[in-house]
Amino acid sequence: MEKSVSTLRAALSLASREHIALVGAGGKTTLMFALAEEIRGAGKRVITSTTAKVWHHQAMKAPRVVYAGSLQSWKDQLEEGLAGVGHVFVGRCVLESGKVDGIAPSVSDHIFRDFEADCLLVEADGAAGLPVKAPAAHEPVIPASATMVVAMMGLEAVNSALCSDVVFRLDETKTITGLAMSMPLTPTALSRLFLHPDGLFKGAPRSARRIAFLNKLDLLDGDEESLELAGMILGDTKARINRVIMGSVKVGKYRVLERE
Repeated sequence: MEKSVSTLRAALSLASREHIALVGAGGKTTLMFALAEEIRGAGKRVITSTTAKVWHHQAMKAPRVVYAGSLQSWKDQLEEGLAGVGHVFVGRCVLESGKVDGIAPSVSDHIFRDFEADCLLVEADGAAGLPVKAPAAHEPVIPASATMVVAMMGLEAVNSALCSDVVFRLDETKTITGLAMSMPLTPTALSRLFLHPDGLFKGAPRSARRIAFLNKLDLLDGDEESLELAGMILGDTKARINRVIMGSVKVGKYRVLERE
């Protein structure tokens, strides 16, 4: 089944309350803040955060930022921010690198349990701005109470050569895809990053819904290879991925494909 929608909320089919972990590459931070603004624009309350790291200037896209690692009053500040502006980013502290250090997954679980927010969005790994990645041994860091895990990939990587300009975590990607350096990232190879037990959904809670998000469709001339990739992802029932989103967060258009 396929349908076209113009909002991320519709593409993801959000429930009344969600704890969403974003993993992978190809635009997670952009997706997180775009979705947060959609949710806030609908009059709902949203919290954004990370269990990894994000740049400070990215965290500042939220109308209010709270640091859980330095102030005893951060919970009060979070509640006040939600009541006042509807969207708060929570980090642990600002590092000398210029990045915001992430919160522990247990803190994310606590926030979801104890605060009246309609959605908690957590970036659960990093990708150094590249379109493709495989997780290292220590990642992704997905909170136990996540209701949805969204694994992302940038479609501009399709049929590109496997190299450090395209792929983050080269060794892990070679292991999962079976490719050697400079070999093409075919739809078949890329599908393995979603389907492999040590791939993008590694560590996802069994109860969480799994969604593959193929971003930057606007950068391609056609959609044949993207549809091929989506079909491979949906075709593996063992992976429990029932929805693939093809589209562009930048453009704001999405094609939702679901298993029949």
